[in-house]
Amino acid sequence: MPVHGWVVADKPVGVTSTETVAIVRRVFDAQKAGHAGTLDPMASGVLAVALGEATKTVPFAMEAEKSYVFTARWGESRDSDDAEGRVTGVSDRRPSAAEIEALLPRFVGEIQQVPPRFSAIKVGGERAYDLARQGEQLQLEPRPVLIHEVRLIAQPDPDHAEFEMRCGKGAYVRAWVRDLATSLGTLGYVSKLRRTRIGSFSLADAIPLEKLKTFVHSPTALEHLRPLSTALDGIPALAVTGSDALRLRCGHSVLMRAGLFAHLREDPRADEDFQGLTVYLSSSAGEPIALAELSGGELRPFRVFNFGTG
Repeated sequence: MPVHGWVVADKPVGVTSTETVAIVRRVFDAQKAGHAGTLDPMASGVLAVALGEATKTVPFAMEAEKSYVFTARWGESRDSDDAEGRVTGVSDRRPSAAEIEALLPRFVGEIQQVPPRFSAIKVGGERAYDLARQGEQLQLEPRPVLIHEVRLIAQPDPDHAEFEMRCGKGAYVRAWVRDLATSLGTLGYVSKLRRTRIGSFSLADAIPLEKLKTFVHSPTALEHLRPLSTALDGIPALAVTGSDALRLRCGHSVLMRAGLFAHLREDPRADEDFQGLTVYLSSSAGEPIALAELSGGELRPFRVFNFGTG
């Protein structure tokens, strides 16, 4: 049976994101599947998996804000900037909570960050982690990332500090800890990492992967399927009817009528300048129809949802 929607899996440590997607796909017997942002094997937490037509909304989910809780281990550096890597340096210095708190403001907001060598960044068409495993010495360029908020939540012993972070797309917690440690006059890496949220998907909605495995081809699994539109919460939405809905389903543009403009002006997610705006279109009954761009007074669909296939 065709299945379309999102599953919020709680990925355990030691399982890759690709393996998690394969398990979810098998449980639901879905023809198409993808995820909204990789979690490294050493990390746990929210992995949002799209099934069927929901895969067309993955790019929007990947743009969403993310939240993490993580532990920094002071006094060592690793080539991967996490616990799985090879030790590359040691330091006797251990920062105090007061020293950490004093430096945090420098690591919040838009900052420049060099991604870890073991990352999915592409270098000359190849993934950085593949080149790093081959022993190549990479020179990755710094890039701007947005850190919305960081809190020091605990310091259980001199070697460890626990943090909570909200950040934007492309930010690496591993690189953040590495750079903070350097500014504190020591070395550091991420020893534990858990993603608690990505956009509208949170741990409160997540099902442990081991539990999900027990629902293979079971109707119970459908209780954990969230609507396709969950990934589009930050996008202005319009309901269309009649011939407009029919034309949009066929991939044709429709005129942006006065009534639709009025509804859009009331949507707090819409910018004042509607030109080029992405809009989520559904039927009056709430069935997804398309994602469209508002241009030249028309709604021009660029992703049409087809529920006739899986």
